Amino acid sequence: MKIYTKTGDKGTTALFGGTRVPKHHIRIDSYGTVDELNSHIGLIRDQEMNELYKNVLIIIQDKLFTVGAILATDPEKAILKNGKERLNIPKISEEDIKLLEDEMDRMNESLPPMTHFVLPGGHTTVSYCHIARCVCRRAERLASALNDAEPFLPEALKYLNRLSDYLFVLARKLSNDLQANEVKWIPEKH
Repeated sequence: MKIYTKTGDKGTTALFGGTRVPKHHIRIDSYGTVDELNSHIGLIRDQEMNELYKNVLIIIQDKLFTVGAILATDPEKAILKNGKERLNIPKISEEDIKLLEDEMDRMNESLPPMTHFVLPGGHTTVSYCHIARCVCRRAERLASALNDAEPFLPEALKYLNRLSDYLFVLARKLSNDLQANEVKWIPEKH
């Protein structure tokens, strides 16, 4: 299989289902940002850390491929007129979202309570988590805009929302595990 097809040379690409759209379409921007997020999570996973975190990150990367498939699907091509699914697209479930919530709860048990916002940084691995969190928020904003125009599985949007929270808690947990300095943001008084 060749990697290049030349079908996108004029600035269009095919969605799952065959519909061609401009490469700047909100749908492409949405799943492209999810792909970018997945790459950042791979970078986090490549760092020295507890194997449990790495295993959860692999699960997250798998789920992000699912979110990407959902976003890359033309909704008009996904369902047949009789209501049956035409394309075999994986789903995001409430259990997938609950895994993130459970992991956040578990990590939070060993963390001091938050009293202030924290400045991103303190250790390279922590910074990677904060970058991924920001990319996740961007993916969520784009997916939200897409959902307004062409609704899709609501759990996919919910997953992105919860994932950004997870990445924030993971950053705090890694700061704690690595004994990195967590700098509180204390606004200047004028």
